[in-house]
Amino acid sequence: MKIALINENSQAAKNELICNTLKSVVEPMGHTVDNYGMYSADDEAQLTYVQAGLLAAILLNSGAADFVVTGCGTGEGAMLALNSFPNVLCGHITDVSDGYMFAQINNGNAVAFPFAKGFGWGAELNLQYTFEKLFGCEGGQGYPKERAVPEQRNKKILDEVKKITHTDMMTILKNIDQDFLKQTVSGAKFKDLFFASCKNEEIASYIKSVL
Repeated sequence: MKIALINENSQAAKNELICNTLKSVVEPMGHTVDNYGMYSADDEAQLTYVQAGLLAAILLNSGAADFVVTGCGTGEGAMLALNSFPNVLCGHITDVSDGYMFAQINNGNAVAFPFAKGFGWGAELNLQYTFEKLFGCEGGQGYPKERAVPEQRNKKILDEVKKITHTDMMTILKNIDQDFLKQTVSGAKFKDLFFASCKNEEIASYIKSVL
């Protein structure tokens, strides 16, 4: 699995800690991590939590990433922004049990953490243990186990509902404010990471034209 990390501007200073913790957990599992920044609060390319949602949607819909880890101060804004896009199912994760149950019950493809709320002494340990439960086993197996069948059925229903309630990604890219889109994909390492991993030529071509 290719996991993308995205930090918005208010929590950019924590990017290195989050990335190192994520890599230390998931790389031994065979997963890879692409760090899309922000890398520091002073980055030239600034990302709001709304832009984190757009960037996550571009990565997931193009196949450049299989899963996105992001967040903001409370995690709420990032979660709402990500869930406003098609084919993105983002959970709000605060602790280990959240991580495990989101993976087993909801089986989504993105998570949003509250990187300013309760992020004090030992914060990296909470991240570490949560990443272990989030990525350490196959998702969608149900919790508790006897609820697996209805939970899997509800997940499929939700996926179908989102297909109806959301427009497709190319329509969004063409109609969204183009300056806003360009700012979103102007990160220092975006071109190197995205175009090497993108599996959707139509999205890749359009992003190239914007850049």
